[in-house]
Amino acid sequence: MSKVCSICGKGPRTGNRIVRRGLEKKKGGIGLHTTGINRRRFLPNLQRIRVREGGAVRTRWVCTACIKAGRVVKA
Repeated sequence: MSKVCSICGKGPRTGNRIVRRGLEKKKGGIGLHTTGINRRRFLPNLQRIRVREGGAVRTRWVCTACIKAGRVVKA
């Protein structure tokens, strides 16, 4: 399965998963310390829906933002 929206082209984004230990200063601790940083992926919320395109009905992977915005016409 392609992880890209067929309408807007939204795809996976990359980011970090940050692990912190300790108690925050405003809660009486000495502050948070970063103990690990791992790469991760943020995947778009894709739904497989039947879309009407040029009089024909096709199945496409579409993100929920496009469905909510009304950029697609459901079959």
